[in-house]
Order: sequence, then C-alpha cells, then structure tokens
Amino acid sequence: MSYSKVLIVRLSALGDVAMTIPIVYSVCRANPDTTFVMLTQKVASQLFLQAPRNLQVVVADVKGRHKGIGGLYELAKEMRALSIDAVADLHDVLRTKFLRIFFKMWGIRVAVIDKGRQEKKQITARHKCEALHPLRTSFERYGEVFTALGFKFTPDFGSLFGTEKGDEGLYSHLTPPKQPGEYWVGIAPFAKHEGKIYPLDRMENVVAKLAAEPHVKLFLFGSGERERDILSVWQERYPHVTSLADKRHGFAIELALMSHLDVMVSMDSANMHLASLVAVPVVSVWGATHPCCGFLGWHQSEANVVQLSLDCRPCSIFGNKPCYRKDYACLDIAPAVIVERVKNLRARASQA
Repeated sequence: MSYSKVLIVRLSALGDVAMTIPIVYSVCRANPDTTFVMLTQKVASQLFLQAPRNLQVVVADVKGRHKGIGGLYELAKEMRALSIDAVADLHDVLRTKFLRIFFKMWGIRVAVIDKGRQEKKQITARHKCEALHPLRTSFERYGEVFTALGFKFTPDFGSLFGTEKGDEGLYSHLTPPKQPGEYWVGIAPFAKHEGKIYPLDRMENVVAKLAAEPHVKLFLFGSGERERDILSVWQERYPHVTSLADKRHGFAIELALMSHLDVMVSMDSANMHLASLVAVPVVSVWGATHPCCGFLGWHQSEANVVQLSLDCRPCSIFGNKPCYRKDYACLDIAPAVIVERVKNLRARASQA
C-alpha cells in the first residue's frame, strides 16, 4: 500500500522527540514519493535541522487552542485538511488516543507504537540486576510503526549535519574555533527528575579534574535560572570552561557547537540524545533508570555507560519515582570513574 501524505505524531518530551529523528529521517529518505508531516510541540519542532525534503514539521498547541478534547478534535480536523491518508502514532498517550479515534472515524489508517509498558513494569518491579534483559529500543519501536504501515527502510541515519560538522560561524560569538590539539568536552549535569541527576558537588569535581587536563576545553549545557546560576559559578571557578546556560541560544547554535565536541558527559537526559544526533560519543551517567529499558542514545556504546550494579536498579523507567531507600545509592559513583572514562575516549581518539 502506498500513501501520499503520512502524519507522524510525537508531542513530547524533548528527548523522546529527538529519538524519533534517526528513524523518521531514514523513513523519509527511503520513501521520497511520500510526504511526511511531523506533529510535535513548538520547542521540539526546532530539532529537525536539515530535514529531508519530503518532511514537514507542524506545531500542536496542546496548552492553548488544541487543549482538551475539543481542541484535539480541532487539531485532528486541521491535520485531515492536509489530506493525510495514514497516521503513525509514536507516542500513545491519552491525547494521541483521542486523535486516533478521530482519524479512524474518518477512515484514515493508523499504526501505533508498542511501548512495552508491561515489560518495563516487570523490570522495575524485580529489583534484581541478574534478571535484567535488554528490551527493544525506542528506535526499534518507532521503526515498527512505519513497518506496520508497509514502509521499507534501513535505519541509516548518521548525523543532523550529514558527514560534516555544524557551521562554526553560528557559535563564533560564544567561543573561537577549535584549535589543533584541543579536546572539547560537553558537560550536561541536569535532568528532569532527581533519580537521574548525578550529585552536583561530585559533578563539579568532574569539571575541576577535566579543566585541569592539558588542552581540554569544557562547555556546560543547561537551561533555566537555577541551572544558569550553578553553571555560571563553575565557569568562574575553573579555567577553560564556557557555560551556554546564560541565555537560550537555540538548537541550531547549540547543536552546531555540540557537533564539534569530542565527547559529551550527560545524564540519561535530552542532552544525551542531542549529542547522539550529531554523532558525538556520550559518557552517560545512569542512576534510577537503566539503559536496558531501551533509551540509550542513537549509536551510543554501552562501553561508555557509567552505572552501578544494584538489586534495586532500575526502580523507575523515567527516574520520576522517589528513592525507596532514601539515599539514591545508585548515584554513589566516584567522580574519578567518569573522568577516567573521558580520558580513555581521548586516548583512543589520539591513537586512531
């Protein structure tokens, strides 16, 4: 079955929308005769840089005119007016369930993601590391939706910038171009939930140790007033450190700079996925969550994952559940472990 125009729905969160890009771009490029319409929220819509020609991005205002069942019905009518003839629901939440009802009512074919909710519930209920087994990744689950609609494709995404790096001119007001011999390290110490945030005093220790390394330049990623204040202190306290949290620079600028990093140190958070979109290796730090649940970044190596083997991990899929032990022992990781992982990557890169 062939389609003229396919609606893709993934409304939030930022990291999950970022994870759709490798699959969506691969599907678009493998099916140039079909137009794909990506429906997402405004902030996430800015991620789709250098998109395939047959991909359009449209914004849903779920907190405004598309709020509630009535607003969702209006949104569905707007999408129907675009002559949509199939829908790929990559979200499967209450909002998209209502959208699916409307589309099915109009005879439009719909395929929906299998999130594996029961499998994930069983993993977080076991509390036994030896019983863990890798679940299908989010990338595989996204791909299955398009396969269900009859699309053939190979997941061959490399980077938002193809075989190149982002334009240095976009971030020239933030830092000079990388000099020969410099090693650029990104640090993204924050996440949405406490169970995914490495203790900030320990992360500052990581920053201090890396800033003391020869020819290393650090870039700190964060947003919001609290994060800005913390990263500003680190910038002032240590040499060769630049915070990008002073204002919103926009994804075009931050992703361009990020593409020139040699490594990103990140939590299980959106920044892990953003770095993955520009083919940067990530040393990812995991606490309450676990990469076996399928959320490791695109083409990231498990060898760069930093985590502890505890019977209580993972206790949460998204890190939003409070620690039942009250001590977040899962994040009791020595800063030297993270620093050493970065140094190992640097050593391997120098030998390549």
